[in-house]
Amino acid sequence: MESILIECVQNSLRHFMHRNAIFMCERLCAEFPSETNMQLLAGCYLQNQQAYAAYHVLKGTGMAQSRYLFALSCFQMGLLNEAETALCPPNEPAAEVPNGAAGHYLLGLIYRYTDRRNSSIQHFNQALLLDPLLWAAYEELCILGAAEEAAAVFGEASSLCIQKQHLYQGTQSQTFEAATDDQNVVFARNIVSDDISPRQSRHTHNNNLREISGNYTGAAATQNIGGGSTNMSFYSTPSPMATQLSGVVPPPVCRNFQQNGNNASVAGADSSPRSTVNSTIQAPRRKFVDEGKLRKISGRLFSDSVPRRNSRLSGESTGNTNSNVSAASGNGTNNTSKYYGSSKLSSMTLRSMTSRKAQSWATEAYGEGARYDISDDSRLNMTSSYPSGDARPLEQEGPTTSASGVNVSSTSILSGAAEILALFRILGEGYRLSCLYRCQDALDVYNKLPHKHYQTGWVLSQIGRAYFEMVDYLEADNAFGLARLASPYSLEGMDMYSTVLYHLKEDMKLSYLAQELVSTDRLASQSWCAMGNCYSLQKDHETALKNFQRAVQLNPRFAYGHTLCGHEYVALEDFENGIKSYQSALRVDARHYNAWYGLGMIYLRQEKFEFSEHHFRMALRINPHSSVIMSYLGTALHALKKNEEALEVMELAIIADKKNPLPMYQKANILVSMESFNAALGVLEELKEHAPRESSVYALMGRIYKRRNMYDKAMLHFGVALDLKPSATDVATIKACQVHWNSGPNSSLGRLC
Repeated sequence: MESILIECVQNSLRHFMHRNAIFMCERLCAEFPSETNMQLLAGCYLQNQQAYAAYHVLKGTGMAQSRYLFALSCFQMGLLNEAETALCPPNEPAAEVPNGAAGHYLLGLIYRYTDRRNSSIQHFNQALLLDPLLWAAYEELCILGAAEEAAAVFGEASSLCIQKQHLYQGTQSQTFEAATDDQNVVFARNIVSDDISPRQSRHTHNNNLREISGNYTGAAATQNIGGGSTNMSFYSTPSPMATQLSGVVPPPVCRNFQQNGNNASVAGADSSPRSTVNSTIQAPRRKFVDEGKLRKISGRLFSDSVPRRNSRLSGESTGNTNSNVSAASGNGTNNTSKYYGSSKLSSMTLRSMTSRKAQSWATEAYGEGARYDISDDSRLNMTSSYPSGDARPLEQEGPTTSASGVNVSSTSILSGAAEILALFRILGEGYRLSCLYRCQDALDVYNKLPHKHYQTGWVLSQIGRAYFEMVDYLEADNAFGLARLASPYSLEGMDMYSTVLYHLKEDMKLSYLAQELVSTDRLASQSWCAMGNCYSLQKDHETALKNFQRAVQLNPRFAYGHTLCGHEYVALEDFENGIKSYQSALRVDARHYNAWYGLGMIYLRQEKFEFSEHHFRMALRINPHSSVIMSYLGTALHALKKNEEALEVMELAIIADKKNPLPMYQKANILVSMESFNAALGVLEELKEHAPRESSVYALMGRIYKRRNMYDKAMLHFGVALDLKPSATDVATIKACQVHWNSGPNSSLGRLC
């Protein structure tokens, strides 16, 4: 009976019939209450998106597999302290992390979200050592900015490791098949006995099944699923509880969000860069002195140049809707677990949770069947690591049986592993360079991919992201459009795509994209991000803010969503909440440079220039190739009277992006303040070639000519500036200068222009 129920549960999971699997597994646990059966029930709950149910089923259990599943349930519920305690029992500091690579990966996520970067990196690296094909671990290392070159990670050693894993799993599979054949022989002998009644025959068959499968039950009970050791050590999960099922409603879950507390099982807590976020030093709000000058610096300036809505550098809050920095996409997009985010834990697969009665721990993996944003590259592999002595010699050429049941030789396994790792080296290096914002290098690497992989949705989205960071919005639009054609069901990168359309002012395409995304998945953060960008393009900042808040509500680990909320708060001149939103983004991802930039812009507008300089430098440290961040860093330095350093930064900004007119304009402003009028006019004359229809350029030239008492040229440039329909602030300034000029060259008011 037990083996039949187990087979029924697993068959239901294979066909994604989760409700039926749960029902049958509850019958199984009621009839045969054991921890391995509890694991199977918890796996059913997890695949049915009922982490809370798995939490209560496994609470108090002690097997390694139970600890892992319990930790996974806690992780999905946001109980990070309990998840860490389950994986690393405080009373057993030397205990092995259960479930091998998957366990280390989960622990790495926990450390990352509790701001222990060094420990997180250590466990992600350990996960890659145990399973070189655990792409999600390498992806996390790239997001943290700590990944080694892909050629070193996915090299020859990884190929040999993969071969050993497959040969070991094949050996296990052959052993299981041999035992199954023996069972079939015994069963056949019972059937051919003529003097046995059908009822006796069924009874004998059940006894044989129990006798044979009982051997596997005993073996599984002593096998360490996480580490592959044959000595099973039992550790109790937090808050022991009776293991039998009960009809009593479980007590409410106590959510513990003390993420930065000390942990006895960790050698030391990491210091966090978040301490640099200045959240406590906030001077009383006051009227901004010379705010019109700041608005003029950005203002309506250069409407056809480098619009960077991705971080809305110089967004509507400062008058410049076009000179903004691109957003980092390391953030995740999961919609069912508040802690999935960029970790991409969303598409994990659960292997069979039991080794009872004709089942082994090396059974095939079952997909969750749930809706997620990211492809199955980021699955959590629950297979165990293996003792090296149990594997076949690597040079063995004879055929063996892989875990999938296909006869393969060690040579073919080695060849296949080499092909996979060669592909991973290209994908990994491209992604690593992209996370380091070496976008052109990343594009060059992606161009080495075979055509069939290059044309996949994920790769095209990464290419769109690279062009997005390079402020080449037309190419980004093309790449994201191809990604939509290749994978119309995927939401990967669609938040960035909506920002690209925002920059291009493609209101119709943006509206259509937002409607498509919402109809595809109303519970996806990307959908509401696109909707928010659509409203923001229409200057409806309050409605845009509500949509961005909805995106953050669906996925609190969506750093870009927090940043977009900050941009809308700034557009509404609610700087206090804007600061909170940017700091929330940094708590999710300390390398999200857009949030550092946003804080710098707020402090610049509040004339807290020292704070502004600090935050711009932090953003530039993460993304050293951003021309816009350099431009505003130079502005902050100029405000601090560090003119020489400001000019050097402006020169670097011009070199970084020759198509960006903003640093040239600000360089001219600095030269004017230093009374280097000839040099300033030379810069502005060059700038006119790049931005011939920018009123601010002509207005500044008019001011310079007026300062040099060249009134005819001054009036000419003021007139051209007015003809180009400048912003209201620029109009007032230009008319004031004209009035002051009419009052006479010796007027004291004239010197204020």
